[in-house]
Amino acid sequence: MKTKILVIEDDSSISELICMNLEAAGYEAVSIADGLEAERFLRGSGGKMSENSGTEGGIDKSEVALALVDVMLPGKDGFELMEDLQAADIPVIYLTAKDDVISKVHGLKAGAEDYIVKPFEILELLVRMEKVLKRTGRSRQQIRIRDVVIDLKKHSVTKGGAQVQLKPLEYELLVTLAESRNVAFSREELLNRIWGMDYVGETRTVDVHIGQLRKKLDFHNVIRTISKTGYRLEDME
Repeated sequence: MKTKILVIEDDSSISELICMNLEAAGYEAVSIADGLEAERFLRGSGGKMSENSGTEGGIDKSEVALALVDVMLPGKDGFELMEDLQAADIPVIYLTAKDDVISKVHGLKAGAEDYIVKPFEILELLVRMEKVLKRTGRSRQQIRIRDVVIDLKKHSVTKGGAQVQLKPLEYELLVTLAESRNVAFSREELLNRIWGMDYVGETRTVDVHIGQLRKKLDFHNVIRTISKTGYRLEDME
């Protein structure tokens, strides 16, 4: 079952871009474009929403793991929605063009887990989302890519049901790519995230570990080399 993310954003182009990238990264995106509509969904007795959900039978608010909320919404703004989101026990990340300190402080003091100013890179959003999901105990327990299953709780990897032995850094590299599938990482980004900012080795270290993952998991056509950039784990199934 995919982790459901509620996107409350009135700009259709931004909402579509966020939802498209969330779906590509393995989440299920649920979009709402109006503050009052969001309020009705959050306060509804059953909390059901079929419109915009893209899933048969609709979405229940109890299934939502995280909300990405614009501040400036028609009907009711994002700050005003916080009480309803907290009552529904849904963590919040604000995505907004309001970059003044007062707005940031207000949003965080109101209970938001994070506050991201537009425009932002989708990779930054995905990384921050994963941190919030882990911190709030709502992160994915497993990631499935074709016949490979990554069990995040057990720190284990199986392929076709058989255990695959990965070295610690190979496992961390695989999880990093899989959590943000279909997103390109530079070698430098992977070095910083996995080996740490103080690592003084060469970026070829990343290439070696990628080669091992491709070999052990038969991911030669799954982990793609991006020319002059780095790598991307592709999973469109």
